[in-house]
Parts: sequence; C-alpha cells; structure tokens
Amino acid sequence: MNTQSMQLPDLNDLKEISQDQKQEFKENGHILIKQVISSEDAASYQKVISSAAAKYNEEKRKLEDRDTYGKAFLQIMNLWRGDDAVKKFVLAKRFAKIAADLLGVDNVRLYHDQALFKEPGGGPTPWHQDQNYWPLDTNNTVTMWMPLIDIPNAEMGMLTFASGSHKNDNVFDFIISDESENAFEDHVKEKGFEISRPSSMKAGDATFHRGYTIHNAPGNSSDKMREVMTIIYFADGAKVTEPQHKWQENDRQQWLMGKAAGTLADSELNPLLL
Repeated sequence: MNTQSMQLPDLNDLKEISQDQKQEFKENGHILIKQVISSEDAASYQKVISSAAAKYNEEKRKLEDRDTYGKAFLQIMNLWRGDDAVKKFVLAKRFAKIAADLLGVDNVRLYHDQALFKEPGGGPTPWHQDQNYWPLDTNNTVTMWMPLIDIPNAEMGMLTFASGSHKNDNVFDFIISDESENAFEDHVKEKGFEISRPSSMKAGDATFHRGYTIHNAPGNSSDKMREVMTIIYFADGAKVTEPQHKWQENDRQQWLMGKAAGTLADSELNPLLL
C-alpha cells in the first residue's frame, strides 16, 4: 500500500441500515442512502479516483464523433487493479456490508468497479438492465452509484429508476443503445412502473440498485463533469453461467478470468469483501 493510500480516510467501519431501508430496497429494487461517506471523505477520494480515471481513460474521440453509448459517459473499469488508492475505496468494508445487508446475504464478492464520468454536454444514458451483461446464476447483485461531487439536480445526469422493475428479472437481451431505450421505454410504460430519481445528491451519498432494476439517466446539461464511482457486488457462492451472447462471454473472460460455466465465481478479480 503506497503512502498516498495510507493517508486517505479509512472506510472499513460499518454503517447500519434499518429494516425499513431493507424493505424499501426489496420492494423498489433501488434505494438512496445519504452520507454513506462524508462529503469531506468523498472529496479526498475524488482526487485519486479522477486522477486514475484520467490516466486509464482510453476514449480519445470527440463527443460528437461517438455513438449513443459513447456519448453517455466515460467508462473506466477495474481501477482498483492499477491504483492502490482507488483499491482502498473499492474494497471498503463499509460499502460491501451495506450491499450484503440489502441483499440479505452474509458476504459479497466484487464483480468490478467503474468510474462513470458524464462530460458536460454528454448524452443521456438509455434505459437498460445491468445484469444482462453478467453470466452469473444469482439475481443477488447490486451496484453502488456514488457521486464524488454534488449533483444539484437531474440536469447533471441523475440516475433514474423504474421502481419494482427488478421483479421480472431479465426482460430483453439489449445492451445500452437506442434499441434498449425504445424497447424499455415501451415496457416501462406498459407495466406502469413508477419513475423515481433523487432530486439532488451530495458527494458521498449513494444509490444502490439491483442488477435487474431498469434504469437510465438524462444527459449532462451543466458545465461540470458528473463524476461518479460505481462498485458492483454479487452474493458469495454464485456460479458462472453459460454465456447467452457475446457480451456475457466478454464479461466471463474479462471480469471472471475465463472461469468455466458451472464453477464458482471466485476468481482473483472477485475477492470476498467481508
């Protein structure tokens, strides 16, 4: 562990969540939890995460030259593998314990982290389900979505959920695209799901959403980068499934180190966190 990471706030003390919060997450498939870390601690980690994101970002095209997916955000994954300071954040027990408690499991493993930075003028993130990408045999999966700066309103790209949509598991095999936007928009209207988004979030607040919760985000019409760090967790004991399409095969190779279908999802990239 380098000197920089040693000076960062420790995030291994645990934060209790209430039975009401667990029930809200169970019913809606998502929840906002305020002050998961303090704004001051978020500011400390913002410096190292944004620096690592800039270092490892491979997107060099101008915004106008990208497709819908590319315009939605800069996506830099598995930063914990290349930066000890970011590793301290990603492997934090405080986050993992909240994830485990929301899922009602004893322990969780890391799937991967990803910085999701939506540039000023960045486009909307289409409706989608995360878990369509993941070759795992459990729906006990959850993503923490934490702003590293304040998000004062929806116009900066606030994450938006279709409440209760996780209960149908996988709906379509669409990746994030114009196609997914249109198909899920029709599905959300047909099912009458309530649309929910925080009115604002402070740095260090976090939403948690299940892998099958349908969600999107508006574009960023502000003049600031929307800096968000996400961590994806799954319940310990999950097994790798046979990939259903090329995107799941890509995930099997990239995030599960090529582990065979039917084996435990417990590669070096998927450590136990509690």
